[in-house]
Amino acid sequence: MKNDSKREMPMKYQQFYGIIILIVMVYLLAGCAVGPDFKPPLAPAVATYTTTSLSSMTTSVLAKLGGSQRLVEGGDINPQWWQDLGSAKLNALIDEALRASPTLTSARATLRQAQERYAARAGSTLYPQAEANLTSQHQRFNPNSSGLTGDAQEFDLHNASVGVRYNLDLAGSNRRALEALAARSDYQQYQLEGARLTLVQNIVATAVTQAKLAAQIQVTEAILSSQEEQLKLLGERVRLGQAALTDVLPLQTQVEQTRAGIPLLRNQFQQSEHLLAMLAGRAPGAGSLPSFSLQEFTLPAALPLTVPSELVRNRPDIQAAEALLHAANAEYGVAVANLYPQLNLSANLGSQALTTGALFGSGSAIWNLVGQLIQPLFNPGLAAEKRAALAAFDAAAANYQTVVLESLRNVADVLRALENDAQRLTALSAANVAVQSSLELMQRRYVLGAASYVQLLIAQQQAQQTQLDLLSIQAQRLVDSAALFQAMGGGRSGDGESLTAAH
Repeated sequence: MKNDSKREMPMKYQQFYGIIILIVMVYLLAGCAVGPDFKPPLAPAVATYTTTSLSSMTTSVLAKLGGSQRLVEGGDINPQWWQDLGSAKLNALIDEALRASPTLTSARATLRQAQERYAARAGSTLYPQAEANLTSQHQRFNPNSSGLTGDAQEFDLHNASVGVRYNLDLAGSNRRALEALAARSDYQQYQLEGARLTLVQNIVATAVTQAKLAAQIQVTEAILSSQEEQLKLLGERVRLGQAALTDVLPLQTQVEQTRAGIPLLRNQFQQSEHLLAMLAGRAPGAGSLPSFSLQEFTLPAALPLTVPSELVRNRPDIQAAEALLHAANAEYGVAVANLYPQLNLSANLGSQALTTGALFGSGSAIWNLVGQLIQPLFNPGLAAEKRAALAAFDAAAANYQTVVLESLRNVADVLRALENDAQRLTALSAANVAVQSSLELMQRRYVLGAASYVQLLIAQQQAQQTQLDLLSIQAQRLVDSAALFQAMGGGRSGDGESLTAAH
């Protein structure tokens, strides 16, 4: 008998292994999933961003930052597009911000969380789950409690087993759930790219604004100095009886208005410093931030322009909206799959004995195989969940359309802004040429005694005011140029991998 038991053990193990192979074969055969497969939305049908054609958007001016620009269609966008602005200090600050920004740190952590959730769900649904169990218990059995006769017996019962369980996922519920998690992971990836692009754009805009404010403060202080000198001369004329007090009051009002504007500019300048520190991941009081001037920036000569059908593949906000649409489609598939039968298999192979010495001996082997088929018969909640998932998909589709339309509007606004910037700069450059000629003429007349010093001061103030306007439009062209890089998607950083593509 003992030898017979030994011969039976290999056969029982073969039965168990046969069960495992059967599970794997059924899993491989169950390759379809109910519910609609996701299809990316169609690209926008429009070919242009504006109803009227854009001008060549080129202009030639005298100012350093007033160079010509042109739109280049279909070209690749440099992921480090801000380097085209030509500021080494800006490049260093952006590199620091990309490393230290808590906003990006949070976005990266959220992405890792989504990826690990996918990995956790994949590990618990794609593969059979195996568990080892080892128990040992001491029992006392009293036959009298069962109506039998005899003395109470005490004994030890030892059990060691390995169990395998698996959901065959015949309707594809688990696969659809994984597809949804993969899409949400992609959504977080695009959110990270969008946060990165927004951070860079904010730093560029703030640095240019700071440079503009610094120049405006300098020019405004020069205007104030000129007005104060003019007021002093007019006061002397009043003292000599050559002018009335009524001539002084308007100029004095103008002086004080100019003086009041300087603290406002300084406040804006200081706020830009605080904002730059925060964007770089520093405390505002940490110091050692770079200061920018307009002279260190170069206006990008070539600006990227992609057609609307390509824009939807470049902008992270559109890609994020598409990922949410993909997730909603997969979650609808989960709701549909829940209406179908569920097949669960479990198997256990182990050994049981009254003494530890005989736990793995002959005749101690035990095994079982359980198959469970579950078909919902009456559960109105499942149908409601399906309708809710379909409504969620419709909402995600509408949200995608909204994001696309908003993106097209954003590009159109920036293109028109660039065109109007160029036209405004052309006019202001012509005005600057005229006011400089007028100032030179007034300087010659003053030297010849044909014009008063007050007239010369007024001509200088007009030239300085025109310079303020030029500073403003030069800075705006830089900001709007950076805004177009952002509107075009800013170039893909290449970080991360799409889980839905890998899935």
